[in-house]
Amino acid sequence: MSTTESRTTTDGQTAADQAVKETLEDYTLRFAPRSYRRWTPMVVATTALGGIAYMADFSIGAGIGLAHGTGNALVAIAVAAVVIFITGFPLAYYGARYNIDLDLITRGSGFGYYGSVLTSVIFASFTFIFFALEGSIMAQGLKLGFGLPLWLGYLVSTLLVIPLVIYGMKALSTLQVWTTPIWLVLMVAPLVYLVATDPSTVDRFLAYAGTDGEGGVNTASVLLGAGVCLSLIAQIGEQIDYLRFMPPKTEANKRSWWTAVVMAGPGWVVLGALKQAIGVFLAVYILAEVGPAAAPEPIQQFRSAFDTMMPSWLVLPLAVALVVISQIKINVTNAYSGSLAWTNSFTRVTKHYPGRLVFVLVNLGFALALMEADMFSFLNDILGFYSNCAIAWVVTVATDIGINKYVLKLSPLQPEFRRGMLYAVNPVGVVAFLAASGLSIALYFHALGDTLQPYSPVAAALIAFVVTPLMAIVTRGKYYVRRTDDGIDEPLLDADGNPSAVTLDCHVCHQPYERPDVTACATHDAVVCSLCLSTDKIGDHVLPAASAVASATPSS
Repeated sequence: MSTTESRTTTDGQTAADQAVKETLEDYTLRFAPRSYRRWTPMVVATTALGGIAYMADFSIGAGIGLAHGTGNALVAIAVAAVVIFITGFPLAYYGARYNIDLDLITRGSGFGYYGSVLTSVIFASFTFIFFALEGSIMAQGLKLGFGLPLWLGYLVSTLLVIPLVIYGMKALSTLQVWTTPIWLVLMVAPLVYLVATDPSTVDRFLAYAGTDGEGGVNTASVLLGAGVCLSLIAQIGEQIDYLRFMPPKTEANKRSWWTAVVMAGPGWVVLGALKQAIGVFLAVYILAEVGPAAAPEPIQQFRSAFDTMMPSWLVLPLAVALVVISQIKINVTNAYSGSLAWTNSFTRVTKHYPGRLVFVLVNLGFALALMEADMFSFLNDILGFYSNCAIAWVVTVATDIGINKYVLKLSPLQPEFRRGMLYAVNPVGVVAFLAASGLSIALYFHALGDTLQPYSPVAAALIAFVVTPLMAIVTRGKYYVRRTDDGIDEPLLDADGNPSAVTLDCHVCHQPYERPDVTACATHDAVVCSLCLSTDKIGDHVLPAASAVASATPSS
């Protein structure tokens, strides 16, 4: 028995037992078993889409529209949406089909067991940046509605989600399903009323030329706007945090299964793009009333919109209610997904599981610091910079799945995430990611001249798309899997190509786990689960390296 196994805490439980107890609440850091996935495809999809009820899209769209004009903004939003949909599709499919989150997908799709720590930090950064953005929007609502100073509103918006996010998928699904209809009505009703009662608002919206006053559509403005929108490309990671709980795909449910995966996976961007366009519309509508500084604030946008259709005494309460509901819906997801990303990285690097609540607080601490630093005032700069890293990561993983797995057949089709089965670092994804993000960031900061600066998001996507298969060819795919045999005779997949539901007992934590979550133990005639492998500090359970083949393993 290893040191990790025998170390006990003051209450007599082993550290492994404590980690197991918490991760079994919603299978953080591990494969989500069939026994837990009792929701229908549509319930999972509704829950996942409930998480994109954020108000940031309105601010992002407004900022782009006010700077570059309506025409450039709409084209930029459309370009970004197409890229996000195409890259999000293979990731959503893998998450739903194999019931693993984006970090576990990334490990086996070009980055390796430790290499994907890089992208976990990128994803964690996404969650606290957007938590801070949503928290800022809520604070603006609380200030307008209740007179709370912004610094106190930031604190309230942070503390409010803690009681909700300490629970897992069960609590989140209930929250999202029940609040989504209310949110949809409050968001759509004022827009429809405005257009129906005052059609001239549409003409003013379409004619708005932006602060530069030039009008027309030009490439530089479109790309600058698209770069800001593409900062949302990492949202697919939060969608997959829900999609991993999809039921098995069978002949009987394949239509609803695919509908749910497409709608709640890459399809989130359709609603996101619509909200960004609405943000431009509302910002132009209220610009003369509140000025360019306040026009991107969703609380101001919806206060003015509600004011046209209802009694004045009801306007502010409804606008504040919309902002608060939206903020809670998305920020429980931001805090939840961020805590998973931080915990996953920390556990792999230190081989110690500190508890997810620790990183809920860490993530919220980062977000609160950004809010208190008034990140809202330089929002587009933050998102424009961040998008380069996010694009490089997502495009690299999507290309590995779409090209390296299915076209070149150099990457195993069946995803692998378990320690011992993967190399520590796979140069395919790591090199592609570093090259794409490094060069695009240099472009963003004008290192190669002002003319090329708007092209930084294009550079991030193209470099990742080209270098990922190139590295797979150069390395002949030999750094994907450290060994192809996990020492267990039972097949990983069932007859329908779904992860097997056969259970085996981990001899370290003595809990039953389904077949994809375990490997044979190196030192015992038994099996060990993926988390106990991750926390094995001396590695005495980890299978040794074996000859691995680079060709793809059979897949569904």
